[in-house]
Amino acid sequence: MIKRLNAYPKTSAFLLGCLSVLALPPFYFLPVLIVSFGGLFFFIQKSLSSKKAFIVGYWFGFGHFSCGLFWINNALLIDPQRLGWLIPLVFAASGGFFGLFAAFPALFCRFFKGQMAKILAFAAAWTLFEWLRSFIFTGFPWNLLGTVWAFDDRGIQFASLFGTYGLSLLTVLAAMSPGILLFGRHRTDIAAALAPLIIIPLGLYIFGEYRLRQYPDGGFSDVCIKIVQPSIPQRLKWKKEMLEENLRTYVKMSQTQTDRRPDLVIWGETALPFVLSLRPEYFDVLRPAIPENGFLITGALDYVYDGEKWRPVNAMQAINQSGVFVTYGKSHLVPFGEYIPFRRYLPESLKPVTNVISDFLPGTGTETIRLPGIPPFGILICYEIIFPGEVTDSADRPLWLLNLTNDGWYGNSAGPRQHLVAARMRAVEEGLTTVRVANSGISALISRTGSVVNELPLAKAGNLEFCLPESLSTDTLYTKYHNFPILLLCLFCIITAYIISKRSN
Repeated sequence: MIKRLNAYPKTSAFLLGCLSVLALPPFYFLPVLIVSFGGLFFFIQKSLSSKKAFIVGYWFGFGHFSCGLFWINNALLIDPQRLGWLIPLVFAASGGFFGLFAAFPALFCRFFKGQMAKILAFAAAWTLFEWLRSFIFTGFPWNLLGTVWAFDDRGIQFASLFGTYGLSLLTVLAAMSPGILLFGRHRTDIAAALAPLIIIPLGLYIFGEYRLRQYPDGGFSDVCIKIVQPSIPQRLKWKKEMLEENLRTYVKMSQTQTDRRPDLVIWGETALPFVLSLRPEYFDVLRPAIPENGFLITGALDYVYDGEKWRPVNAMQAINQSGVFVTYGKSHLVPFGEYIPFRRYLPESLKPVTNVISDFLPGTGTETIRLPGIPPFGILICYEIIFPGEVTDSADRPLWLLNLTNDGWYGNSAGPRQHLVAARMRAVEEGLTTVRVANSGISALISRTGSVVNELPLAKAGNLEFCLPESLSTDTLYTKYHNFPILLLCLFCIITAYIISKRSN
């Protein structure tokens, strides 16, 4: 069987990359990582040149990313006549570009001698390229490999020390090491192959159990929140004849009686379809949804004149009975969704997937919002939550995070579930309670340790009512140093690989 696979290394590597996706949320079938990464190690070892190792790594990455991001195509099917033709291009582009982020680690480890040295070098390089993926071309750190442990709250607590990147490093080490058994069965080979596979998961769960006991959820504060999730289908959300009806649905759901009046009523991303600065008459429509002594927080469209033309802003607005109290503009825009990269080289008529009149205008960066009577919070719109180390204002640290999103673009797919996991990972890394509000789900209250305390499922209309925890935040090693420790750990792995490699001569 192995000989047959070795006869078609590129095809086999591609299939192994596709297989590895089954370990990601929401599937969590972790044993496939041993097969996929162990198989990748086999093909790297069998490659007769660095060029062939690069190609094998590339095709593995092509399969991993093209299949792992396939849910993106659901957004194109919202308007199939305008965007449907892009589906094969998106599949090819996601695998074609991101495949390089597996190809270079495969190439890098070829410069080391000895199986364990190669594995250490590959794991470090894979992690460094995940980190690189978070900022190159504005960044897209989706599906970091460390998220495979999110099926159990204990498994992700290590992120409080070294971030999700640290979990990725350990995951690659544990998954690839059994590949050593394909080349030898001596005692040292067996120990090198099985030790990481046993010690790493065991260590993660022991540390996770300790940390969860150290930071229990505890009681709740006096600040109460009502999340409104109407689950309006994306096809109907922006139809002109539906805009007022959709808004009235939000208002009606916000007025449902509860035991205690909420301090905050929160709607999801772009829930308010009318620009209040241009259409102030709609403030009277909103007024019944605004708590008497509190705030309505909503995602909204705004328009700002940039000196040449009016540009849309994907905004958050906190509104009280007097009007808009504070506005935040989304800073980290979605490529092709909210702006067209390399705009100067492309036709001006080309519109983002959101079909606005021009590219969105980005905001000024992370911001801590302060409202009277409410603990200060950091605001993140949509996929701003997926960027490790970039979700808080370091000069004005918030006590909790609020993530407004609209995952209705992606239907009943892996995308919204993976987005929820990204929010949980940021909660663990930053030690901050996180409130996630989605138009169609999954809305949730997430504790400072990443546990989902309460949630509204995907595609279910309803309200989620709760009070904020008394213990909103805790300091973590990652809070203090962000990605510096994991970069040092990767460097340590590379130096160790170099030493092992030298001794193998």
